[in-house]
Amino acid sequence: MSPQKRIGIIATAVVLAVGGWFAYGRLIANADLVMYGNIDIRQVDLAFLVDGKIAEVLVEEGASVKRGDVLARLDPQPYKFALAQAEGLAAQAQANFAKAGAGSRTKEIDGARARLAEARARLSNATALLARRTTLARDSNVSKQALDDAERDVSIARATVATREAELSLAVEGFRSEEVDAARAVAKSAAAAADQARYRLEQTEIKAPSDGTILTRIREPGSLAGPTAPVLTLALTTPVWARTYIDGPHLGMLPPGAKVHVRTDAPDGKIYDGTVGFVSPTAEFTPKAVETPELRTDLVYRVRIVVANPDQLLRQGMPVTVTLASGK
Repeated sequence: MSPQKRIGIIATAVVLAVGGWFAYGRLIANADLVMYGNIDIRQVDLAFLVDGKIAEVLVEEGASVKRGDVLARLDPQPYKFALAQAEGLAAQAQANFAKAGAGSRTKEIDGARARLAEARARLSNATALLARRTTLARDSNVSKQALDDAERDVSIARATVATREAELSLAVEGFRSEEVDAARAVAKSAAAAADQARYRLEQTEIKAPSDGTILTRIREPGSLAGPTAPVLTLALTTPVWARTYIDGPHLGMLPPGAKVHVRTDAPDGKIYDGTVGFVSPTAEFTPKAVETPELRTDLVYRVRIVVANPDQLLRQGMPVTVTLASGK
């Protein structure tokens, strides 16, 4: 075979190979995209945030619940006692703060003035008695003991007057700013303790965090429960997801926000509307350091599709088939 003929055969083969490659690419791009996956429904384990004995479990397995429904209760009595005590201490602390802020009342000031006047009168009497006994002592008409007693009474009376003067001064001036600040801090701390006791009482109830269905009733009345002991398992009504996978060549056909159809294996072949909510930025399996073109096509990417579930018939783990919606 001549060299020219061999070159012609090689050129023809190259043209056919390139044409076949582009034809294959167009076939891939135009082919219907079909993916297979499963329904994925979020579940929540519900537990009390405080310790205690379970008094009631108000739902059975399979019950449909709404957000905010009370599902179970602890015995609340210990937490009611704690709240009553905390509220009493808070009220006492608030009263002391109000008293410190308002200062002394008029009656208290008047009483302090009266006690000071009484103390001054006693000092005057004691001073007069000491003067008489001092005069009598010059002529030895009074004993040394009587004179000492009179001097002692004057000293006591003077100390009493000083005390009463200080009391009147405090009554007129009221509490110091430091004392008012301290009373305010005590009142604030007591109020916080009461709020905490009130919060703990509220946590003796488990409420549904969202609409859903009770999957499992784990504990019964009479059991001891706490933050680490789930009581119920709730399957959330929304969101409902379909988890599926897509290979690299088709990755560009399924961007986030793309509309899809989700079909179950039920005999009626019911189709649900869905929207691509998430496409993994990385492949599920790490490729080898050196990979052939064949190995590249084996890599897949996880896709999460948000599915509208108006009839509430989709169940956890249900197999589904996902296709692109027309008019995408």
